[in-house]
Amino acid sequence: MTPSLREQFERLAMRLKELDANLSDPEVGADINRYRSLSREQSEAAHVVGLFRSYQAREADRATAEEMLADVTLHDAEMQAMAREEADNAETDLLRLDRELKAALLPRDPDDERNAFLEIRAGTGGDESALFAGDLARMYLRFCERRGWRTEVLSENAAELGGYKELVLRVEGADVFACLRFESGGHRVQRVPTTESQGRIHTSACTVAVMPEPDTAEEVQLNPAELRIDTFRASGAGGQHVNKTDSAIRITHLPTGIVAECQDDRSQHRNKAKAMSVLAARLRDKDRSERAAKEAATRKALIGSGDRSDRIRTYNFPQGRVTDHRINLTLYKLAQVMDGDLGDLVDALQGARAAQQLAQLETGAG
Repeated sequence: MTPSLREQFERLAMRLKELDANLSDPEVGADINRYRSLSREQSEAAHVVGLFRSYQAREADRATAEEMLADVTLHDAEMQAMAREEADNAETDLLRLDRELKAALLPRDPDDERNAFLEIRAGTGGDESALFAGDLARMYLRFCERRGWRTEVLSENAAELGGYKELVLRVEGADVFACLRFESGGHRVQRVPTTESQGRIHTSACTVAVMPEPDTAEEVQLNPAELRIDTFRASGAGGQHVNKTDSAIRITHLPTGIVAECQDDRSQHRNKAKAMSVLAARLRDKDRSERAAKEAATRKALIGSGDRSDRIRTYNFPQGRVTDHRINLTLYKLAQVMDGDLGDLVDALQGARAAQQLAQLETGAG
């Protein structure tokens, strides 16, 4: 472990003492938001400092064992064997603890634990693109179901032959954005469309955007003077729940032209609140994308910025394969992926991001 990393851990140990003192202060306890924030920081710091103290203890154990091995006056073969075994065990523990400590130092994105809005839009390819958008929607809904997440359709624009021109979902659960954040971008499909009579393979595409749902306290402050709010009658399949009133809401942010709408609820008030939340998330995402673009100009990120123009993944049906172009990963399990088995892709993308962060951490600390 480098001296600079040791300094980081020692500083964190000092910070832990400060946090312990702050949390015992009655004034802090009276401020529930501050207390919750400090408690979270204290818990994370205590975990890392505990690992560091274990690392130091095993370093001392290894040093003691090596001193015994170096003692030329020690002729007891059994004691020599015990010392060698202890030195080997300590070395193994130190390697493990070193990995855990470095992983604990990786910067955490506060958005990772948030719920998310997931948007799917048909792109090039006409009817086939809309059908593929429907397939992607099913894939994500199945994945959310596997994870035990709750999903809610906020807005949908169905295509005539099936699928969607556009679909907006809200996904609620544990670490939603951390798992779905790498889905933003262009998704390309290669297959023989059902409308193709000659059996030719066509290529079409959809775009996916995943945005963290802002906390109410952190939402972008929207100026009412900059909003145009339109009401309209929601489209749907009909039946007893057909929307007979103009309860659907469309909100346009005039300075940017960004639009959000919601039509899933028969309450105009609830639709307006949900549309406002989506609009705030889209404006926040715009700010994130602009910051990411500036960072990418100076340092190319491994995973990419999630720019919607990126072609991030290809689904090749004739060959039964899916390829993620950002990490050059190809899986020959397309049927399972389309059925919501995204675990291998999510794990690989998260692993690649962690490896990149770790490399930067070691470069900066070295």
